[in-house]
Amino acid sequence: MPDPVAAAVLFDLDGTFADTAPDLGAALNRLREEQGQPPLPLETLRPHTSSGVRGMLGAGFGLRPDDTDYPHFRTRFLAHYETGLCQGTTLFPGIPELVDTLEARGRPWGIVTNKGQRFTLPLLDALGYLKRAACVVSGDSAPRAKPAVHPLRLACALLGDLPHNCLYAGDDLRDIVAGRNAGMRTVAVRYGYLGDGPRIEDWGADHLVDHASDIAALAGLA
Repeated sequence: MPDPVAAAVLFDLDGTFADTAPDLGAALNRLREEQGQPPLPLETLRPHTSSGVRGMLGAGFGLRPDDTDYPHFRTRFLAHYETGLCQGTTLFPGIPELVDTLEARGRPWGIVTNKGQRFTLPLLDALGYLKRAACVVSGDSAPRAKPAVHPLRLACALLGDLPHNCLYAGDDLRDIVAGRNAGMRTVAVRYGYLGDGPRIEDWGADHLVDHASDIAALAGLA
């Protein structure tokens, strides 16, 4: 039985739409350099990228959000990241072609991320996709970030569509939890960062894909 047609496709940003790990890792290593510590390999940091500042500071310094030094390190990390926001970041293979196909078939697409708007908008602009997205929902756009459903419901409101008509793709358990609870079909992408929690097979996603191009068929475009 063919997959139902999706009226819209939504993407998580870091680890699903764009590979931001090089720039986030570089920011972390600049902060480590400030502290007189050697850089960490990108592959060590990559799995923590989807957890944002919390994940990066945990991997780089063993810091938790309730630690006394965390606010200072968070501020310094974000300052470094902002200055090198799109130096090594690229779209994942297959994303440009997928977006072209969605647009050619008249299907809106958008971004729903926990990344702050301060970084989301200039990053998408630098990549050339800000004005092409039908909606962009950042981590501070809604009352609560993922895994809460608020960002995805906001995206639906901006698109003027219902959740069950939307497909949401992400590379972290919280993406799938948020999408499922919002009533969307969910896609877990194996090519993403995947975090350090349960196996991707145990997330409860409706679909698992190895490549962004696989999402086209799930949206009823193939």
